Parts: sequence; C-alpha cells; structure tokens
Amino acid sequence: MRLTPFIDELPVPSVLKPQWKNTHGTYYEVSMTEFRQSLHSELPDTTVWGYQGNYPGPTIEVESGEAVWIKWINALPSKHLLPIDHTVHGAHRDVPDVRTVVHVHGACVEWESDGYPEAWFTRGFAETGPFFRKEINQYANCNPASTHWYHDHALGITRLNMYAGLVGFYLIRNSRERAMNLPSGKYDVPLMIQDKTLNTDGSLYYPRQPEQPVAGLDVSIVPEFFGDTLLVNGKVHPCFRVEPRKYRFRLLNAANSRFFRLKLDSGQLMYQIATDDGLMKQPVGVTEILLSPAERADVIIDFSNLQGQKILMTNDAPVPFPDGEPVDESTGRVMQFQITLPLSHIDTSVIPARLAPFHKISERAASLVRLLTLDDATDRFGRERLLLNQRGWDAPVTETPKFGTTEIWSLINTTADSHPIHLHLVHFQILDRRDFDVEAFKKEKKIYYTGPALPPEPQECGWKDTIRADPRQVTRIIVHFSTFTGLYVWHCHMLEHEDYEMMRPYLILR
Repeated sequence: MRLTPFIDELPVPSVLKPQWKNTHGTYYEVSMTEFRQSLHSELPDTTVWGYQGNYPGPTIEVESGEAVWIKWINALPSKHLLPIDHTVHGAHRDVPDVRTVVHVHGACVEWESDGYPEAWFTRGFAETGPFFRKEINQYANCNPASTHWYHDHALGITRLNMYAGLVGFYLIRNSRERAMNLPSGKYDVPLMIQDKTLNTDGSLYYPRQPEQPVAGLDVSIVPEFFGDTLLVNGKVHPCFRVEPRKYRFRLLNAANSRFFRLKLDSGQLMYQIATDDGLMKQPVGVTEILLSPAERADVIIDFSNLQGQKILMTNDAPVPFPDGEPVDESTGRVMQFQITLPLSHIDTSVIPARLAPFHKISERAASLVRLLTLDDATDRFGRERLLLNQRGWDAPVTETPKFGTTEIWSLINTTADSHPIHLHLVHFQILDRRDFDVEAFKKEKKIYYTGPALPPEPQECGWKDTIRADPRQVTRIIVHFSTFTGLYVWHCHMLEHEDYEMMRPYLILR
C-alpha cells in the first residue's frame, strides 16, 4: 500500500503533568487505554493502545535525583488487539490475554518497580503475576541527564503490547545540562522511530501464522517482524517544519526488530552529543547513525542558512541486520525536514566542545569475567527459538553479580544476526568487539579469535544500557553493579527474540 509521504505534520508528544508535586517528590497516574488515532491522513483511523489516550504516550520529564511515584493503570479491554501465541512461555492459556507491566528503560530503580516481566497486572489489578509487588512504582532517577523511555514488558506478549502502542519517552534533566546552552524548549524534539504494516482499513497488521505454520496450532510467534512502512512519533513518513537554526533531536529506535541506519540526504553532519545514558565526553560529527532496537542517540542538526530547503532523513539498514534484504522505497525514507519557518529569534544555542566527564572503567577493576553465548535453537515444533547461554527464561538464575563489584560480560554471538542486548538497572561501557571461529567454538567450547580487538565506534563512546552484539563476534562490556540489589533481567531487545525466549533473569546480591 502506497501512502503519500511528508503530507502529515510530525506530532510532538506533550509533557505529562503530575497529579501533585512537593518537596518530597512527584506523583503521576498513567492509564493504558484503547482508542483510535490517525497514523496517516490517507487512511481511516487506527485502533491502537497507548498511555493517557496517546500513542506514543506523553513524555515524562523529571530531574536527576527527583523522587517520582507512578501508578500505572491498566484500563484496556479484555480482548487483545493482536493475535496471541499461547505456546510461548509466559503466554499460556492459564494467564489473562491482556496484562501489562511498565518498564522505564534505563531507569535506576529498585527491582520491585523495574517492570519485571512476571510482575504483570490486569484491568483494575484484578489479577496479578507472581512477582507483582505494588500498585505504585517508585523511581529514584539516580541518573544524569539522559533520554530514557517507558514501554510494556509483560512476559510472552511484549512484542504485541509495544506494537499496539504502549511506548513513550522518559527524559531526565539536570542543571549541568541546562547550563550548556544546548537547543532547548521547542527546539529539543524527541523522535521515536518504528516500523509497522497497516491494512487498507487502517488497522494494524501482525502475522497470525509464521511462514511455515504449525499444523493444528494457532500460533503467531515469528523469528522477527519487520513492518513495511516507517513511523515517527506515531505518524507515517511525517514532515517537520523547522526554523533555519540548530535543533536537538532525541533519536530512539522503538521498532520490534528493525535496525535503522540514519542519514540526511543533504550529506551534512549530525553532531551526536549523547548515548543511551547521558552526554558524551565531546560531540562527534557523523554522517550516519546506526541504532539497534532500544538504542538512543541525541544529535544536533544545524539548519542555519538552509531556508526554503527540504532535507530527507533516510534509512538503509538491511533486514535482518547486518546481512539481510535491502530496504525499499517505503522503509528507506524516514521523515522530511522542511526549513520553511521564519527564524523567531537569533539562535544563541551552541554545540559545546566539551560535554560531560567520562571516566573509563579499568579492566583491572573487574572481579569476574562472564562468558555468555547468544544461541540459535529450535522448539518441539521446529520453530526457531533464540536463547541466552543456551537457557530459557525458566531455568535457574546463573548470573549473580555482587553489589559493589565490577564484571566483564563477554557476549559470544554464535548466530547470523546482530542482537541488541539490554541490561536492566545498570549502565555500562563497551570494551571491544572481536571476530572468532564460531564452528570451532561450537565443537570445542573454546574461543579462537580470528581478528584483532576492535574498539567501540566513536558514537558508542559513552554510557550504554543496550549494546549491538554482532554475528561471529565476541562483544565485551564492563559493568559496575552499585545502585540496588534484587532481581532484574537481561535480554535481546528484538521483541520477537525476547518473547521466545532470549531473556534471562539476573540477581544482584548484597
């Protein structure tokens, strides 16, 4: 289905107002509901799910160190919007079809409020999962200024709940960042990029069967799902009218499985100033930015002296990444910037030469090195199932770092695809990536490196909570566990992988 691009304005999510705010903290209530919303003006309105009647949900803005309480309210109907696969772990027929739990991605938070996949709840908290602890979650926000986001994390149906629309931005601000005179206010714009497939009646399409159906079973789990059109902030191929000045854009890949490699057709530089978890040491001028699902990058684009021009943001990441099929016309274009607004006032914002201190963690500080594999497997029906360390979700916990210690996690990717690996609670630094002999490893369980260690790319040199682990490589990260103890998870953020079942619990011990 061909939809005319760049005729709909980019929506910018509103900032959520709290129920109350005082010297002790801030309290919000956020409802999840079903409603209809226009994703493109040439289509009928689409039935979606969202927070506070919006997809994406409203942006939640907080201060570093601010105590925040949020009551997430499930007000969704009892029938799911999309096809459920009851053969998937956590989604069997003994649990309600519609259940939710919210994870603030990147949050510094006690485990009871982290959005543990089995801490789900139904409408009115009538039914709850075995790890549900409380109706109101508390967020310590012990993070520097950074671009985080919130989304559903219910076990076995995360891919469906997020695809239906349960996503939103969560921004942390502080005085240090404000003093830098970066583009701010209406010139600081979050951009959530996703892919979807829309039916001619405007409804969301998600496959009811994999390419090779399982006889006698109603199943919907697929190895990956790639939509045939791109949306930004819930709108198909929008345009954004801008002034001839500098803008800050907070780029987020919120797709189920698709990677995005973003460029501007003008060929001009984008100045990256932040990674997942905060400002970098210094800006990096880049002509392209690769984002795997859940990764973020804050960039400044300068439209000065470009009055009257139109600039296209493009994507050329193959699917699956990195060796899959090339993009087509629809998935190769993201959005258009139209420099058509008059300059409202002189642009005094800057791109600072220095941003924030960044101290590398020494490898000598690590008390333990964990070797963790990313594995292909098949289930009893012959379907592909992705695993971490050859274990499923229900296997006993094997990763038990001690509070206050530093560890190196070596992610050994034996598969043909890149996987965005996300660790809840912590942020980390990338050490290196290195090619290895996969076949020899599978036979002997020994790593034989076939190339030199490659340092992180310049745009990855900052604090991260999601890392691209490329095929046939060992990707090493270094993590300091120093905020909270308790039960968290680590997983691939390709949602079809996460749901089946490339996700594991990990326990931080006192």
